[in-house]
Amino acid sequence: MAPERRRTKRRTLLGAVTGIALAISAVLVAPPATAAEIPGVDEIAKSKNIQHLANIPKPAPFAATNALNSDWAFTGKYAIGGNYLGFTIYDISKPSAPKIVSVVQCPGAQNDVSVSGNLLFLSTDASMSDDSCQAVSKPASDKTAWEGIKIFDISDVRNPRYVKAVETKCGSHTNTLVPGKKDTAYIYVSSYSPNAAFPDCQPPHDLISIVKVPLKNPQAAAVVGEPVLFPDGGNPGDGLPYPNGTSATSGCHDLTSYPTKNLMAGACMGDGVLFDISDREQPKVITSVRDDENFAFWHSATFNNAANKIVFTDELGGGGAATCNATIGDKKGANAIYDITGKGDKRKLVFKSYYKIPRANADTENCVAHNGSLIPVPGRDIMVQAWYQGGISVFDFTDSAKPKELGWFERGPLSETSLITGGSWSAYYYNGYIYSNDIQKGLDVLDIRDPRTVLGKLPKLKELNAQSQPNYFSLFN
Repeated sequence: MAPERRRTKRRTLLGAVTGIALAISAVLVAPPATAAEIPGVDEIAKSKNIQHLANIPKPAPFAATNALNSDWAFTGKYAIGGNYLGFTIYDISKPSAPKIVSVVQCPGAQNDVSVSGNLLFLSTDASMSDDSCQAVSKPASDKTAWEGIKIFDISDVRNPRYVKAVETKCGSHTNTLVPGKKDTAYIYVSSYSPNAAFPDCQPPHDLISIVKVPLKNPQAAAVVGEPVLFPDGGNPGDGLPYPNGTSATSGCHDLTSYPTKNLMAGACMGDGVLFDISDREQPKVITSVRDDENFAFWHSATFNNAANKIVFTDELGGGGAATCNATIGDKKGANAIYDITGKGDKRKLVFKSYYKIPRANADTENCVAHNGSLIPVPGRDIMVQAWYQGGISVFDFTDSAKPKELGWFERGPLSETSLITGGSWSAYYYNGYIYSNDIQKGLDVLDIRDPRTVLGKLPKLKELNAQSQPNYFSLFN
């Protein structure tokens, strides 16, 4: 089909779907998301506009309670789910019937994942005896221990092949893929000083490691920079305790790049940060903010598609505590939504509101704001997000001062008597469906059927790393 005809067809389809959505919205409104009774152990509860299409339990090598599922990456018809003991590749070509393609055992928490073409990047943030997949744990104080990034070739998804390892200071808690020029990718490696027993983590640890990967020759991958992002030691970064349990900046927990905008958002312990990444090897801080009253641990960040807003998350309690209750309230362990104002180096972050799920959880459920991604609806800012045992929430922050929930899904507690770490680690929207990596229950596939989100099904991506945001709306043109 000729390019101009293809564009015309796409516009016609977009107009038709828009018309259908408006017609449906006149008669269908999703039920309001109000506080509900806490479901029973393992019982599923959800809003009417969410359909639970499929679940695949964790495969046998990862079935143990202490083998936690972690982050997602997507390439073509495959979803790759990290686990503290390795990773699993799923065929999601039929979302209602996903299949396990391969399981790779390679211990080294957290095993966060990113993909670029046929390459998979795996984070190791545990002190290991060496860089192999047969490594065993070593004391954090052991100067011979290894941590960093592992690289796999997944051109044969049934038999992923280990290619290369790159050691990085303080390991790799998370990793962010940033495309470069001429078949090059950069991996921004985040790590931080709560691992201070490890020799490379001694505070102040205000650097990230930048690994440059020649995509056609990944064996040549190497650290090309260790920029100190906060040369003053952070804000204030003097290692002293801060009000309400907040953290001093000492490294970044997570970085989210928006490559086509040359921007990056950093959740950097005690600060939310906006970076200029025009020079991929020298990120530059544009501005930063603190919230000593309500934010304890800046965990992750998501831009809206226009890159004039950022949703930051507060992982109060480190993901292991029950914070979705009346005792904690609706401003702690929540999202904070900021508008980006100004231009260039004069841009600022302006606080607008908090957002937290409006449902009470049991005291045996770890629940706090965690990983999510945009649902690409033109003219709207809509996000799906994991909340551990708080489940999954879809919310609209188009009015950044008044975010509202559109839909939700959750399971009851794993136990009525003790807190067992579980729930959705990451919930991302990929090519029309929501994929959740549940720490204990495995892969969940959800479909949100709502006129307010139906246009999100139109853009089709070839690849998604949620921490490397695409410009979704360019796909509509």
